[in-house]
Amino acid sequence: LDAKTGEVLAMTSWPSFNPNDPKGLDNKDAMRNRAAIDMFEPGSTMKPLTISAALETDKYHVNSVVNTSPGSMRVGNHTIRDHGNNGMLSLEGIIVKSSNVGAAKIALSLPNNTLPSFYKRVGLGAKTDLHFPGESGGLILPQRLWNTAEVATMSYGYGLNATVIQLAQAYAVLAGHGMHYPVTLRKLDHEPPGGRLLGAGIAKSVLHMMEGVVSSSGTAPQAAVPGYRIAGKTGTAHKLRADGRGYSESEYRALFVGVAPVSDPRIVLAVVVENPVGQYYGGLVAAPIFSRIMQESLRLMNVPLDKSLEDEQKAKKS
Repeated sequence: LDAKTGEVLAMTSWPSFNPNDPKGLDNKDAMRNRAAIDMFEPGSTMKPLTISAALETDKYHVNSVVNTSPGSMRVGNHTIRDHGNNGMLSLEGIIVKSSNVGAAKIALSLPNNTLPSFYKRVGLGAKTDLHFPGESGGLILPQRLWNTAEVATMSYGYGLNATVIQLAQAYAVLAGHGMHYPVTLRKLDHEPPGGRLLGAGIAKSVLHMMEGVVSSSGTAPQAAVPGYRIAGKTGTAHKLRADGRGYSESEYRALFVGVAPVSDPRIVLAVVVENPVGQYYGGLVAAPIFSRIMQESLRLMNVPLDKSLEDEQKAKKS
């Protein structure tokens, strides 16, 4: 997406089909526009939105810390786990370390309607303005089901469904420093009709936190683009079993959604990989794809560098 207008710059899915080849038209699955039609649980890509919702309240500020020890917590009959014990984490640390426990504790410290209401405000759970045939609206459960367990799992991207275009649209609010521009497949010849959904200070703060994800200590250093400040978030989600009985232990969805350049956001890019083979973490599967597409897109749009290449080289050598 163009972060300043909401225009769709590119939207594609693979496997695809060749409309010039009649045999290719037999594969109806390949003809589906997955970005607008397929719904899925977005996993940890929701955490920056969870932090954004928290910062809108009087309960949290950019320097707040959350105790995530011992790396797990019990909510009803469900255990929420992190990859190890991260101890005390700042809000940025929750995003950078992708702490499920931290996100859940924040969500449960707020009224039950805070998180799902915020998600709906940034466009989740409803069709976008694309008006694409067959577009899915995603799913956020009705308010009567916003109980403790549901809100906790929502905070790290389970218990709700979104499309790729909805994810990109939500991140575009952060990239637009709180402004929402309706997504469109048409080239605009006028100023986009925007509206404010989030405070500019909060959006900028969360973007800065998301830069840490692409650092050497984050979950997606492979999303980096030479010469540009990148903000983003990984997601690695277990897929539902085909029989509907819980989640598969062997099938995953790898995601990365990001913004560049952070100093003056121009592009929002969402990458989703279904059933990766071998490596399955978003930072190892989706992030490198993001990096290659974003690098070429920034070049084609002649977006100025906002990071010293010399400093990057020195950092790599050290």
